[in-house]
Amino acid sequence: MFSHSNYSLRYGTLPLATLVETAQKAGIEALILTDINNTTGIPDFTEACEKQGVKPIAGAEIRNGNDQVYTLVARNNSGFREINEFITLHNANGEDYPDRAPQFKQCYVVYPVHRFPAGKLYDNEFAGIAIRDINKLRASAKSSHVIENGIIMQPVTFNDDDGYQLHRHLRAIDNNILLSQLEPEMLAHPSEIFIPASPVSGGQSLWRRHAGRHESELIKYYEALPQVIRNTKALLGDCTFSFDFKTIKNKKTFTGSRYDDKLLLEKLAGDGLLYRYGKNNKEAQRRIKHELEIIDTLGFSSYFLITWDIIRYSMSRGYYHVGRGSGANSIVAYCLRITDVDPIELDLYFERFLNPKRKSPPDFDIDYSWKERDDVTEYIFKRYGRAHTALLGAMNTFKGKSIIREMGKVYGLPKSEIDALVESRKSTLALDSITKPLFHYGKMLSEFPNLRTIHAGGVLISEEPVTCYTALDLPPKGFPTTQWDMYVAEAIGFEKLDILSQRGIGHIKEAADLVLRNRRIKVDVHDIPMFKRDELVKEQLKSGDTIGCFYIESPAMRGLLKKLHCSEYVSLVAASSIIRPGVAKSGMMKEYIQRFHNPGGFSYLHSVMKEQLEETYGVMVYQEDVIKVCHHFAGLDLADADVLRRAMSGKTRSKREMQLIVDKFFSNCKEKEYSDELTKEVWRQIESFAGYSFSKAHSASYAVESYQSLYLKTYFPHEFHVGVINNFGGFYNTWVYVNEAGKWGAAIHLPCVNKSEFSTTIYGTDIYLGFNLIQNFESSFAQNIPMERLDNGEFTGLEDFVTRTRITMEQLILLIRLDAFRFTGIDKKQLLWDAHMLLGKSTPPPAMQQLFATPAKHFELPVLVHQTVEDAFDEMELLGFPVTLSVFDLLKTSFRGDVKAKELIHHVGKMVRMVGNLVTIKYVTTVRNDMMNFGTFLDDEGNFFDTTHFAPSLSRYPFKGRGVYLILGKVVEEFGFPSVEVEKLARLETVPDPRY
Repeated sequence: MFSHSNYSLRYGTLPLATLVETAQKAGIEALILTDINNTTGIPDFTEACEKQGVKPIAGAEIRNGNDQVYTLVARNNSGFREINEFITLHNANGEDYPDRAPQFKQCYVVYPVHRFPAGKLYDNEFAGIAIRDINKLRASAKSSHVIENGIIMQPVTFNDDDGYQLHRHLRAIDNNILLSQLEPEMLAHPSEIFIPASPVSGGQSLWRRHAGRHESELIKYYEALPQVIRNTKALLGDCTFSFDFKTIKNKKTFTGSRYDDKLLLEKLAGDGLLYRYGKNNKEAQRRIKHELEIIDTLGFSSYFLITWDIIRYSMSRGYYHVGRGSGANSIVAYCLRITDVDPIELDLYFERFLNPKRKSPPDFDIDYSWKERDDVTEYIFKRYGRAHTALLGAMNTFKGKSIIREMGKVYGLPKSEIDALVESRKSTLALDSITKPLFHYGKMLSEFPNLRTIHAGGVLISEEPVTCYTALDLPPKGFPTTQWDMYVAEAIGFEKLDILSQRGIGHIKEAADLVLRNRRIKVDVHDIPMFKRDELVKEQLKSGDTIGCFYIESPAMRGLLKKLHCSEYVSLVAASSIIRPGVAKSGMMKEYIQRFHNPGGFSYLHSVMKEQLEETYGVMVYQEDVIKVCHHFAGLDLADADVLRRAMSGKTRSKREMQLIVDKFFSNCKEKEYSDELTKEVWRQIESFAGYSFSKAHSASYAVESYQSLYLKTYFPHEFHVGVINNFGGFYNTWVYVNEAGKWGAAIHLPCVNKSEFSTTIYGTDIYLGFNLIQNFESSFAQNIPMERLDNGEFTGLEDFVTRTRITMEQLILLIRLDAFRFTGIDKKQLLWDAHMLLGKSTPPPAMQQLFATPAKHFELPVLVHQTVEDAFDEMELLGFPVTLSVFDLLKTSFRGDVKAKELIHHVGKMVRMVGNLVTIKYVTTVRNDMMNFGTFLDDEGNFFDTTHFAPSLSRYPFKGRGVYLILGKVVEEFGFPSVEVEKLARLETVPDPRY
């Protein structure tokens, strides 16, 4: 039986489990999965078949668009690899599949009757005869040729009429057309079903009457074609396929020998021990010995060595990296410089990363700068071979609002009606003849695979060619990518490496490079112990003045740092986890802060909480805490506790497995005679933390990176802020970081053709904004100007610049309006006249060496009136923010508020009027489904303050876009952190541009 699952994207309607279960109930003994142009579902399909007692056979249906060319059926695992390599080849070259399949060695080719080749056939080629083809064959001249080489081919794409209608909706979505515009060739035949629950239209009388009986009933239709039956049985009997879910699939050795891998890892760990701890640290020596024994026993030496090799390459290139995730629990990883987190300092236990009982394989998360990640990835592919290396795929599914939008299109609804449907949803809508089926089939579509895409950074390095397990896509990045996702990779025994990109790393590296260039000081950004001890860094952290610093710059995080009076590494590690959304929403973040300030003023929920969570005042802060509580409080074994933690973090697809463990949690608590109130409260806290909190090692990695940013900001603020600007910041827009640089004493300069680079640059304490910040300025000119200046010296004036750069009039005007030729001393308006005299509307001819320079004509112009405010408006248009003046200088009013941000703490409980430039808004929906906002503003002195906008105030005084606002509100305080509860809000008017 040939079948499509819903991995035949926007075509099939049957999830794999449903497909196999239905086949088993229908008495199907052997099932061939033939999804269209992919083998995504084969591992899960094989596992499901083995559970249901159905023989699995791997295959793929090959199509060019809507045209079915042939179907491939693997005789065995070698044939499966042939299919994968065939699909991979065509994904790579982008060409259509050939009408005649190549001569496979271990793979059958089944052609639709209408495409069956005439003449000589290969031994592995057959014609697929559906029930609907039988009558047609009787009238066909080539029937004997087809029947002699025919097999039974009754495809399955849906279960019943509802499934067929869902299929129609999927095909309309895929072809981006209305349901009414579907053509027959776009659709599966209505007879492609297992068990029709109601009559299905469309010429399938024979199948409709008998569908759902055993395979023997299907064979009855072919009783007049005994050769077809014999061919079918022979083919099915010849096919055997299995998937190994037990052994590790990664590259088995690094050196070529497992024993040599063990020795090399011991040597490298020993060298790293001296670098990290010196000669006499007994605890470090004990831990390393313990870890190395486990690593060798479980066969993970090569995995560590491959990761070390990648780190070694990137460090040789001068790239900066951060190793994070549960891998930071390993002291071996710390000594190999894979991570910068000291596991001894934080008492991290290695078994959280790797232990003999852990069912799922571990992985390392390695962050690089967004500028350098692709080069590291390319090294991995070249070092370990493209045949054995692949990026990890991912699957986008149909979800929520996107389903309604897609369905609305196929019904031809206008955008306004689709928007209304999205907002109202089914619960508040009077359903009509269109919206009723829209929601019905939309619900069926929920969580269906929609598009194959790429995992954020997963890389697989395989012992066998990757095509032994999957066909490969070739997305725009150009690296082969698996067609299945991380869950399948984990299930079949792959440990992925996560090679991720992060702008925070980019700004740390760039800032250190700028310090070396600008101040001739070399900063070791890996000297974390020194950063933690530094008193100025501690004060900076405690102040919450952390704009630009990785992970600790958001308004919520800066507020938390102040509330905790956070000045120590351990406190920052905890803060990095409790700031997570679920934790804050549950109220446990506030509880943690209260207990932090008053450690004797609370009672533990239970003695187990005191025993296991005393370090964090009885509050679950880390993922490890969830495991501890599940194990010691509820009596789950460690394996079940970890499965529960992973499931609640969205890292498992088995809802049934999770529910079994949840039930076990509550039944165990009942056996221990806990009160229902106690059990429910502990479970509530577990739920709030498990889905959102970090592992302690992960939080520690983030805290380390935060310290690196913080050290650079504290001692080298100008270079640091330039690094942040050039890596396009983090939480805030560029203008916020430019403002911050000015607040810290740097002189901010507009782009200058004789000083600026493509990116923002620094000379001493002078920061020149980069050409790349100019809106609509072409990248080619932005890069060419500094290169031309480097090759042939500074520009002497406008005419020299135009001649040497061949710039166009439109691009030249942008530079003039930003005063990029101010070194000439000539007014901008005069320069605009000169530009028109030089260029008119034409582009200058190619620059050539001239024996005699022809002087340009010069004209005397009357004195032109110019106001500084004009420059500010030009800057806002072309940069997005003013530099010559501040936004406050552009206000019609001179009022700047009764209170400044730095004075707020002295006005707690009072009503104040403040004037602030809006930085960012956080939108929150309350438990009562009301909307509230949290605002962040800058006052005219460049200092931040925060506001809270409850629903009543927000409904009457909403935000009205970017700008400066007058704010009336009450000053409140929480743990020493002041903010304003807003009663009224109004955006202030600016002066008009005098030119208009």
